[in-house]
Amino acid sequence: MSLDQLYQQIILDHSKARHGSGLAATDAPQGSSTGQSHQLNPVCGDEVTLRLAVQDGKVAQVAWDGAGCSISMASASVLTDLAEGMTIAELHEVIDSFREVLRSRGKVHADPELLGDAAAFEGVARYAARVKCAMISWVAAEDALNQAA
Repeated sequence: MSLDQLYQQIILDHSKARHGSGLAATDAPQGSSTGQSHQLNPVCGDEVTLRLAVQDGKVAQVAWDGAGCSISMASASVLTDLAEGMTIAELHEVIDSFREVLRSRGKVHADPELLGDAAAFEGVARYAARVKCAMISWVAAEDALNQAA
C-alpha cells in the first residue's frame, strides 16, 4: 500500500467513524473551562460546531457536531484524537503546523511526528477549493481553545 493510499484510507475511515462527534449528547468534564465555536463554509456547505474543554492546562475533551463532505468530517475526527491530552501550547503548535501545510499548495510537507494522522490531509493542499474543508474544524478548535484558555 502506498503512502497516498494509506492517507486516503485514514480519511475514509475517519469520515465513517467520526471520533468526537455527538456534541449535543456530550457533557463537558466537571471543573473544566470550555470554549465553543461554530464555523460555516458557505461555498460548499460544510458546518461544524466544536466544544473544547481544558482542565489543568490540557485539552480534556473535544466534542463536535457537523455536516459536510468526507474531508471536513474526517478532519474533525482526526483533530479530536490528536488534541485530547495535549497542552494548550502543544495544540496551538499543531494547529499552526496543519495550517502551514494546507496553505502551502503542496510545498510544505506534513511532519507525521507532530501531526499524526492529520498528515493524511497533506494532499488536500494541492486543491485550493478543499483546503477550507479540511481546516474548518481546526479553525473552530483554535477559536474554542482561545475562549477556554
